[in-house]
Amino acid sequence: MAKEFSRSRRVAQEMQKEIAIILQREIKDPRIGMATVSGVEISRDLAYAKVYVTFLNVLAENHDPDQVTNGIKALQDAAGYIRTLLGKAMRLRVVPELTFVYDNSLVEGMRMSNLVTNVVKNDAERRCASGDDEEA
Repeated sequence: MAKEFSRSRRVAQEMQKEIAIILQREIKDPRIGMATVSGVEISRDLAYAKVYVTFLNVLAENHDPDQVTNGIKALQDAAGYIRTLLGKAMRLRVVPELTFVYDNSLVEGMRMSNLVTNVVKNDAERRCASGDDEEA
């Protein structure tokens, strides 16, 4: 039977916290802007880590694929530096190789929420309009 809370999951959670702190305090690249770490997937041998990031400045404005691409490229360019800082912050024998991936789940969630809100609003308007016709 597998452990309920494996070491790789604990390491991934700690890495998520530390990388978020590093991005907030240490990385000064304007292409990155306000990046949040939404999750970390780590291999079982702790050699590779996929870091999922979301850019808040992209959420505030219209979704711009160029900003996302530039932000991911900037993070990938800084991956060695982030890995060095991560090695100092965490006590691991091997610091995983970092790969940054854009997480669009937040953008998709906002889009779905807007769609549902619009459908509910249109339905309410339609009910009001049909209610007025029946009374007349």
